[in-house]
Amino acid sequence: MSIPERESDWPGGFSAPCARNREPILSVLTEVLATSRQVLEVGSCTGQHAAAFAIALPHITWQPSDQAVYLAGLQANLQQRAPANVLPPLQLDVQRDVWPDGSYDAVFTANTLHIMSLAQVEATFAGVGTLLRRGGLLLTYGPFNYGGAYTSSSNQAFDADLKFRDPLSGIRDIETISSLGERHSLTLDNDVEMPANNRLLIWRKT
Repeated sequence: MSIPERESDWPGGFSAPCARNREPILSVLTEVLATSRQVLEVGSCTGQHAAAFAIALPHITWQPSDQAVYLAGLQANLQQRAPANVLPPLQLDVQRDVWPDGSYDAVFTANTLHIMSLAQVEATFAGVGTLLRRGGLLLTYGPFNYGGAYTSSSNQAFDADLKFRDPLSGIRDIETISSLGERHSLTLDNDVEMPANNRLLIWRKT
């Protein structure tokens, strides 16, 4: 099974950023998830990542999730494109819904922390901290600031656009979210540079 690149092949919606960043992210996941079996994705959006990563990593059972408003499109795409090791998507608003039961080997989320409010980011770390097994991984992809500074002018412009649309959103300082992680037994294990001024942060449950 292959992943199509045309927007028309995704009846529930298509994300161009997902198509662009899929392979760089997968190059890291292939290594760090080599022994993982159960993975929860927070904010699966169109399901393009879920389908592609589950095809490339057939040893993993992939659990997509997203807010209720996105579930219909997500389900439509998964029915068309996902392999058998992708489970039906769960409804998950990180602040309002009950997080799933069970112990996961890893949690993956891409391009979500800068869309969320800081309270939602904290709720995400709290939820992940409860369901990850000891030694499990949280993988967060997206842009981040360091020491309160942007890593590029394009990230600065992107942040201004985010805050214009929603003042509670914005690119997060790595120091702030590292502090949130420590509160919930999640320690930053690795910080991987990615294309287009993004990072893949890998946290470990201690």
